[in-house]
Amino acid sequence: MRYIFFLLFSGVVSAAFSQPVKYTVSNAHSHNDYEQKVPFWTAYNEGFGSIEADIFLDNDSLYIAHNTEELKVHRTLRQYYIEPLINVIKQNNGYVYKDSSKHLQLLIDLKTDSVQTLNVLIVLLKQYPTLINNHSIQFVITGNRPDQSQFTAYPAFIWFDGELYKDYSKEALTRIVMLSDDLSNYSHWNGKGNPPEKEWTALTKAVNKAHSLGKKVRFWDAPDFTNAWYQFMHLGVDYINTDHIVALATFLNNLPKTTYTSTSNTYATYQPTYKTDGIDKPVKNLILLIADGTSYAQLYTGYTANKGTLNIFNMRNIGISKTSSYDNFITDSGPGSTAIASGAKTNNRFVGADHTGAPLTLLPAVLAKRNIKTGLVTCGDIADATPADFYAHQSERDDATAVLKDLENASIDILMGSGNESLENVDILKASDKAVITESVIAQLQKKYSIVSAIDSVKETADKKWIVIDKKAGLSELKGRGDWLQKAFAKTVQILSKNKAGFFLMTEGAQVDYGGHANNIAYVATELMDFDKTVGAALRFADTDGQTLVIVTADHETGGLTLLDGDYSKGYISGQFASNDHTALPVPVFAYGPQSFRFRGVYENTALFSKILEAYGIAK
Repeated sequence: MRYIFFLLFSGVVSAAFSQPVKYTVSNAHSHNDYEQKVPFWTAYNEGFGSIEADIFLDNDSLYIAHNTEELKVHRTLRQYYIEPLINVIKQNNGYVYKDSSKHLQLLIDLKTDSVQTLNVLIVLLKQYPTLINNHSIQFVITGNRPDQSQFTAYPAFIWFDGELYKDYSKEALTRIVMLSDDLSNYSHWNGKGNPPEKEWTALTKAVNKAHSLGKKVRFWDAPDFTNAWYQFMHLGVDYINTDHIVALATFLNNLPKTTYTSTSNTYATYQPTYKTDGIDKPVKNLILLIADGTSYAQLYTGYTANKGTLNIFNMRNIGISKTSSYDNFITDSGPGSTAIASGAKTNNRFVGADHTGAPLTLLPAVLAKRNIKTGLVTCGDIADATPADFYAHQSERDDATAVLKDLENASIDILMGSGNESLENVDILKASDKAVITESVIAQLQKKYSIVSAIDSVKETADKKWIVIDKKAGLSELKGRGDWLQKAFAKTVQILSKNKAGFFLMTEGAQVDYGGHANNIAYVATELMDFDKTVGAALRFADTDGQTLVIVTADHETGGLTLLDGDYSKGYISGQFASNDHTALPVPVFAYGPQSFRFRGVYENTALFSKILEAYGIAK
């Protein structure tokens, strides 16, 4: 019966390996575990599914060692592995792990005579009925093994690691739970890149052989770092051999957050006409799209998840923006977007104010003198740094009351987003006394703006200004925001485009940044794709209108994302994050439409301000 369980378990695991995210620390094997600074416990505490101990028989005692020279240390199998197992089983009510569904394989490598050593091991294990009768622990013999014809003669608690290149009888296979081999018998791959095709084919054939027999598979003497781990997962290797316990455990534990495969949310991109792209003619309208926290890796995450297509990548004029702030090598969103909105560097945490705290002249105010209207749309909080950089003048970005109060004197015609942070517990039509923002500020804003909670409530009324505070805007794509950003963008364009003098619209994909802070690649991918759909809508409008410049950029990068694995055809992407905060990486600038040529090259983020004014035909 026990043989049937492991046969079925192996089959289930093999079937699940179509996506690397299915791997867990249960697929990790601590190779030569006894050489770790803390044998057994390091791998056990990380939840490993398999641990290896080499043993020597010496004077009727079993010692753990890699060679005979180490026998003088007198480290016994009982002391280092058997007794710890007994202790954890007592602590976990009869199971090896607290999670009763987890199992542990103790791979025992016999370094001395197979028959004698195994017989002494059996005598030792029989002293511990709670071990040999426990279905959550499995003792598997490797190294010097008796002839396969003898496998079934041993007690039922003894299992064997077969040699992958050998053929076994049906009887012997009933006692084999795993097939292992030296990787060099199939490939001389060093772990970098992919194995050569011929070697990959040989490895695939070997893995398929094991799985066709219902057995798990392991390769030893194998490369042991991130790229190699990815390739072993793609091969369907059941146990990944490692000497780097914590590193592999971290990698496997993070897979659900660092791996994403798109399903039904892929979309067709818009193909621009390029009729007005790059012509030297002042623009009437300018659409600035800011993907907060986005650099090249985030863009390529969305590109791969959308199966090799992105609206942004259809834009041909490309530049690079440097993002440092006045007082820091690494900016935050406050000075990041303030630089674009004002042309000035400022301190971290400042919004719309210079490094001394003095108010800066912001782009909407400059444009208002030409009767150009301004709209701000974000799928984040309306008082957060990026939108605030275009209307507020504060030295503390988190002071939502002061930030929103600056709207009273700002040249903003439409503002859409959520109030999930700044307006928590606020009924926007009758402010609560629990509100972060005071009732008096709400009352003052209502003198200037119609404040509503839904996009559909906004009407095309001449000279009316609107604030939309919609809780749905604050949801992530993963939690059901849907097409809110596209609807908000479309409604804002519909209203602003009625203005004869033109408009400026900043639209923020705020939550790409959130995904970077969370080190969650699914979050990054879905937010970037949603943002890119809005870019597609902007490009379509620009082609229809003929007088609109579209700019796509970011305020900074978040997470230090590195992409390490992917498949365009499946929309699969996987990577690692270096940080849960912002980095100093530069960000790209994409431009489409009249004056788009101005945005080529490498420059400070402050240069965007003057380039935007020049595109409008406004002298600095």
